[in-house]
Amino acid sequence: MNDDAMDLRSRNKQATREAIGHAALRLAIEQGPNGLALVRVHDIATAAGVSPRTYNNYFSSREEAICAFQADQSRRVGEALRARPAGEGLEEAVIAAVVELYTDPEPDRAGLAMIMSTPALEGEALKAFSMAEEPLAEAIAERTGGDPRADLFPAVTASAVAGAIRVAGRHWLQPGVTGSFAGVLRSALSCVFAAGRGSGEEK
Repeated sequence: MNDDAMDLRSRNKQATREAIGHAALRLAIEQGPNGLALVRVHDIATAAGVSPRTYNNYFSSREEAICAFQADQSRRVGEALRARPAGEGLEEAVIAAVVELYTDPEPDRAGLAMIMSTPALEGEALKAFSMAEEPLAEAIAERTGGDPRADLFPAVTASAVAGAIRVAGRHWLQPGVTGSFAGVLRSALSCVFAAGRGSGEEK
């Protein structure tokens, strides 16, 4: 199989995965506060235009399907940082990469609220956001010339960034918060690096 055929196959698989994930989340939202318990695999597969067998090839649970978009974003965060200009400082590059990745498109507020208000989904989302840590730590280490296996800085920074994404999501959903998610996320990420600068100054 040539590279073009492999790329097409990968794109088709990703499109199927995204279709299933979007269908799962939409159906859960439509069912209301207890939507997760009311959505069946057959319903998700039908809405996505696939068979239940195909669904099972992609996801092992409804929670995993509903949070698929967040998981896919997190897997790409290392690539997003590597794509930033080499001349950018670490703080600027990380913030720009993460904000662009997690706000294009802007999160669906109803979908994020559904995930954050359902314990089983919130736990799956935590796993999804945590997927960003390893690829981001590796990209940070490459940018700073560190060793992610020996140096704590890349891993700690990546973990703090993943935490800032979760906190930004919860804050954005609070009543009275009317700004864009991009603005909230940028502020949360700035806190990560502000804390680092403060630690440096204390030393």
